[in-house]
Amino acid sequence: QVQLVESGGGLVQAGGSLRLSCAASGRTFSIYVMGWFRQAPGKERELVAAISRSGGSTYYADSVKGRFTISRDNAKNTVYLRMNSLKPEDTAVYYCAADRYTFAQAMRAQWSMNYWGKGTLVTASS
Repeated sequence: QVQLVESGGGLVQAGGSLRLSCAASGRTFSIYVMGWFRQAPGKERELVAAISRSGGSTYYADSVKGRFTISRDNAKNTVYLRMNSLKPEDTAVYYCAADRYTFAQAMRAQWSMNYWGKGTLVTASS
């Protein structure tokens, strides 16, 4: 199993930037596909970005393409989400998630993940 802890959330003005981090426990971090999800008040949770085990493949929701960047450092057991040009509609609790898929398997499973962090709140004020 893997345990995930997010950090880096906060309050930022629209147009600003934040970088979220997700630290994972365990020595097998590199075998997990990682994803960032978000859930805004009154809305369903949605996938924001995902990254393959090696970091060589990424996926982004259309709403964040060109603004957000997902990356990982397997030596540090950490995945990041760089968020630029934040908009008020990006306000949500952001969750880190993981599973032992290949990237292709994760796509076919519609990004269903078994391991979740507790989330970090991002607020972009207008």
